[in-house]
Amino acid sequence: MKKCLASQNRKELENKILALLGETMQPLPKEFQMMLADDLVTAFESRIKVLNRAQKPMDCYVETASEIEHQLIKA
Repeated sequence: MKKCLASQNRKELENKILALLGETMQPLPKEFQMMLADDLVTAFESRIKVLNRAQKPMDCYVETASEIEHQLIKA
């Protein structure tokens, strides 16, 4: 999966998460804290991608009854 954030921005966000949740994550080994911060950044990126796609206008085409009827007659 292509990364949303540049490596430096991703690391900054991970550091902010660690600073913000450091006390809560303190019982975990340092390696687990880093993994959790990385997972949270990945989840954030994924959610941003979904929300960006959701706000883009969608083009939908709905066949009319006469178009469907015409296709049934051709078949």
